[in-house]
Amino acid sequence: MKKKIEKNRQTILDLLLHKSTLKQNVADDLEVVFKELKVVVKKEIDELKSYVTDPRLRLSYKEIGDYEMHVFVGSDVLVFHLHNNIFKLPDDNPLWGLRYLQSNADNGYFGVIYIYNFLAESFIQNRIQDSGYLIGRLFINHERHLMLEGKGHLGYLFRDVENTVLSEDVLKLIIQLSFAYALEFDLFVPPYEIVEEMSVGEIMLIGNNLQLQTGKRLGFKMKAEDV
Repeated sequence: MKKKIEKNRQTILDLLLHKSTLKQNVADDLEVVFKELKVVVKKEIDELKSYVTDPRLRLSYKEIGDYEMHVFVGSDVLVFHLHNNIFKLPDDNPLWGLRYLQSNADNGYFGVIYIYNFLAESFIQNRIQDSGYLIGRLFINHERHLMLEGKGHLGYLFRDVENTVLSEDVLKLIIQLSFAYALEFDLFVPPYEIVEEMSVGEIMLIGNNLQLQTGKRLGFKMKAEDV
C-alpha cells in the first residue's frame, strides 16, 4: 500500500511539475502576446485615421481590462478577448498527425484569443440583447507557433501551425483581415415574421431605446454561409 501511495504521489508531482507548469507558461506568455496585440491594433487604428477625414467614420480603440479590448471600425465593433484557460487539441484532431506535434506533445497545448464582431450601435445604445458573431479564434502555443480558425480569409491563411510563428507582421495582417471581414459583413433585414407582432410595452420603449433585437445575420444561419 505504501509503495502505491508513493507511486501515486510521484505521478501527481510529475503532472504538477510538467503539465501544470507548461499550461502556466503558455498562459503567462499569452498575456504578453495580448499586450503586443493591443499595441499593434492601436498602430493600425492610428494609421487608418491618417487617411480618413470623415468624422462619421468611427476609428477608435478601448481597453476593457487585461483580457479584452473593443475596436470601433466604421459601424462595427471588433471584440478581442483573451481566454484565461489553456486548451489541448482533442486526441482525434488531425493536426496530431503533424511531425511538429508528434515530436513534442507540449506543442499541442494552446492559449486562445477570440475575435467577435458586433454592431457599434449595439454598444453605443447599450442594446444588450443584440447579437454578435465569432469571426475568428487565434491559437498560440508555448513556442509562439500559431493557427487561426475563422471566417473568410481568416479561415485559411494561417492554418500551418508547424511553420507559422507569431510576429508583429502576422498580428497586423490578422487585424487587417478582421477589420475587412467585419466591414464586408453586412446587416441583413430580419425576416418579416420576427417583427410582425409587438406588444404595447415594446412599442412604448422604442421611442427611448430601440428594443428590437439586432444582429448582422438575424434569422440567417451562419452555416449557410460556410456552405
